[in-house]
Amino acid sequence: MTLAVRCRNVVKSFDSEAGPLRVLHGVDIDVPWGEMTMLVGPSGCGKTTLLSIVSGILSFDSGAVEVDGHDVARMSDSARVAFRRANLGFIFQQYNLLPALTAAENAAVPLVAAGIDLETAAKKAMPLLERLGMGEHARKLPRQLSGGQQQRVAIARALVHEPKLVVCDEPTAALDATGGRNAMELLRAASVRADRATIVVTHDHRIFDFADRIVRMEDGRIAAVEDKAPEIVP
Repeated sequence: MTLAVRCRNVVKSFDSEAGPLRVLHGVDIDVPWGEMTMLVGPSGCGKTTLLSIVSGILSFDSGAVEVDGHDVARMSDSARVAFRRANLGFIFQQYNLLPALTAAENAAVPLVAAGIDLETAAKKAMPLLERLGMGEHARKLPRQLSGGQQQRVAIARALVHEPKLVVCDEPTAALDATGGRNAMELLRAASVRADRATIVVTHDHRIFDFADRIVRMEDGRIAAVEDKAPEIVP
């Protein structure tokens, strides 16, 4: 069976005034199906860059990246967009909610992109919002929500279309301990099936026990990989 994600010798540089700045130095990583993989390490070590490359948002200089057996570099731009829309769910650090849409409508955006009308899609998003404690705020606009509430909407949006791969950048950063664990329980439910996987970039030590695998990064390289059985405390 193919891996959810397979990266080999991935190199990425950004332009700077002093010349090319290498951020990833030949990264190898495997993300199995049915597991939650966490990328951890100090700020600036390349975690978010790697996540963006896996998601097809960023290009890379050299190496190979496969998602569900598909070579990301060989896809056309339009094919990459279509693949992301159908197969990936995103939780961005900055939420990226649409200001003119309600919480329910924002959570429903992936369903609308798949061709479902907005009203029907918003109703389909409600069970997830309720599970995240957002049922009574479903009709509010983003500006009427706190940072933690916006983050919960972003989590619902990432899961509503049941994607095969969920990628998360600091999904619990704005949540308290109870809200964070509630969100992680939802994310685990999306990743423990045989045909699903989740990658989480995080600094939040409180959620490490939800991981099946912890990948530690330092200075743009993989420093260690720890396979572990999650020890989830109710």
